[in-house]
Amino acid sequence: MQEFDAIRPYSDEETAPAIHRLVNDPEFLTMIGRFKSPRMAKWAPALMRVFIRRWLIRRFGQITRVDDLQAGLAGYVGELVESTTSRVTHSGLENLSKKNAHLFISNHRDIVFDPMVVNYLLFQNGFHTTRIAIGDNLLANRVFAEMMRLNKSFVVRRSMTSPREMRDAYLTLSSFISHSIDTNHSIWIAQREGRAKDGIDVTDPAIIKMFYMSRKKSGQSFDEALNRLHIVPVSIAYEYDPCDADKATELEVRARTGIYQKAEGEDTDQIMKGLTGYKGHVHVHFGAPIADAPDNPKTLAARIDHEMHANYHLHVSNLVAYQLRGVHPESRETPDSVSENVVTAETWSPADLEAAKAEMERRLEACSPESRPYLLDMYANPVVNALAANNQGVPATPVDD
Repeated sequence: MQEFDAIRPYSDEETAPAIHRLVNDPEFLTMIGRFKSPRMAKWAPALMRVFIRRWLIRRFGQITRVDDLQAGLAGYVGELVESTTSRVTHSGLENLSKKNAHLFISNHRDIVFDPMVVNYLLFQNGFHTTRIAIGDNLLANRVFAEMMRLNKSFVVRRSMTSPREMRDAYLTLSSFISHSIDTNHSIWIAQREGRAKDGIDVTDPAIIKMFYMSRKKSGQSFDEALNRLHIVPVSIAYEYDPCDADKATELEVRARTGIYQKAEGEDTDQIMKGLTGYKGHVHVHFGAPIADAPDNPKTLAARIDHEMHANYHLHVSNLVAYQLRGVHPESRETPDSVSENVVTAETWSPADLEAAKAEMERRLEACSPESRPYLLDMYANPVVNALAANNQGVPATPVDD
């Protein structure tokens, strides 16, 4: 694995030293303290760090293997998931083998919670957790870099300046992903660079091409190589996005000025907001592994998109936003049901719709008037794409990110 040292997650041999560094890092102790004891973190931060350090050493100080660390963290991850959601549900896991590794290609709405909830569900249902692809922009925060690499994360380099650097980086990444699958380690990777802030989940064919780079050298055909990766399209659906107002503001600024400059620490702030903010009902759909891949990247990307859109769990928040945007189909609509043109996983009562409408209007009021259409779009666009996936409409077009 030496060829992957620059991007790979920590090994078992590196686990204990990394834990030692973290439990002696004041920034990390402060962050954990804000989770465990926010009042003490505010009024007695130095004392709080002492108590947190002792608790961490007692709980994790003897751990020397990554799998043992994840098992030890599972309960705390479960508490975080349960405290920030009304419920978490899933579908499709019956299509997966617990013996094989899979390449999970997921839509991307939240920096950390997306792979966390996927791994949470896999772990709870007896599957091995995945190695997680993260952008190198997250490594700017030293504490997050340590935490993520301890948590089976590997680095996707985005800051290259030349075509040669980019090719070399993608080839290394492709080789690492192939090596992981071949050695029975599953992978989670987003379908595109950056979060889909507009609610439009589209797979970048360049990522599909990257998967093939390392296998092309061996003479494998594109479809044969991609079939061996056991690609699983994953749709993650949040009822409410804790970062929705921030995303709407960014989209509005980008549309008006052509550019959006992130503030210092913005990624870190949104990680914390995404982790701790309320998400309502979260549903994750795992598609069946693709065993008959088409023979080119664009067609495969389109197939992944269709699987995601067709199986996206539409929440009442999506339907309300779709109605508020004024494009809800009128045919066969009744007072106690949504139009049958919109396929939903649940039945919503008029009371559910009214409560969701009130919540959506509250969120709109919290935005600037200029940003409100963008917030509505991010909740409404999954409905547009679900209709299109069922041959009942035209898919929404993503904006540049």
